[in-house]
Amino acid sequence: MNSQIFSPSYPKSRMRRLRKSDFILRMLTENNLSTNNLIFPLFVIEGNRIKEQVSSMPGIYVYSIDEILYMAEKCIELGIPTIALFPVVNPELKTNNGIESINADGLIPRTVIEIKKHFPELGIMTDVALDPYTIHGQDGILDNNGYVLNDETITMLTKQSLLHASVGVDIVAPSDMMDGRIGVIRQELESNQYKNTIIMAYSAKYSSSFYGPFRDAIRSTNNLKKGNKNSYQMNPSNIDEAIREAAADITEGADMLIVKPGMPYLDVLAKIKEKFRMPTFAYQVSGEYSMIKAASLNGWIRNDEIILESLICFRRAGADGILTYFALEAAELLIKSK
Repeated sequence: MNSQIFSPSYPKSRMRRLRKSDFILRMLTENNLSTNNLIFPLFVIEGNRIKEQVSSMPGIYVYSIDEILYMAEKCIELGIPTIALFPVVNPELKTNNGIESINADGLIPRTVIEIKKHFPELGIMTDVALDPYTIHGQDGILDNNGYVLNDETITMLTKQSLLHASVGVDIVAPSDMMDGRIGVIRQELESNQYKNTIIMAYSAKYSSSFYGPFRDAIRSTNNLKKGNKNSYQMNPSNIDEAIREAAADITEGADMLIVKPGMPYLDVLAKIKEKFRMPTFAYQVSGEYSMIKAASLNGWIRNDEIILESLICFRRAGADGILTYFALEAAELLIKSK
């Protein structure tokens, strides 16, 4: 055997010594995943006794408020600390300016009130954006040329945030990517005595093709049609821009940050976490979920193993938590592994 092909430290240093047995693998595990790291996104719709599967997301459903209470209870049983709510809005209520988003008797406020009435200990995060409420599927108000107006949109987002805070939302999460919205929302929350409402900013939200199944779930695909969100969401080629976005959001008063999508953007996640040492989250988005789930249903990959592997990748890259449609499955797997 030619010793010159080996490292100068070999055989004194054999890395495989530390992989030989289960006890040493467990003892030297650098990153861990627990149910505390999971946030479960849930889709809510008007009506009663509704549980409809999202066709492009096997195993994921749209729930009426009465049915979503069962899911909230399930999260508590499994130790999942937080849910994220996304509305499926009646098409008749969609408008150019998304005015339904600030309706005090709207779907999200009533859902939050019901969940908090039954499960006050469960953290609730809400999406702050206009795309579920607009007839054009964009995240903001349009001018006559179809361009999303920044400051006019912020006015609506601020009202939406205040409404959500007033009904007991723990975390408001502006996902719109308008410039300056975190600062305005923070100022208004402070001025209206919602000092403890957390802002989780979608600081690095990319104009991605991985969002398709989500748009199916909230039924905005036909609204957006062949449009895109390139004028406000980020270019997938850019990372320095993500650092500037995160820095701006922190300066304006964000408590936590999100990188979205997830696994294709682990480099962005790692860089933002290393740079700012802020609570930083990743969103394993609908396209990521659907690809993994479709492959597992076809027997091409092993479902349980790949779910946990994908989630530990987020933790390794620096995520304090992960929004994932696998939250229930992952929690059950983690409990079984104890």
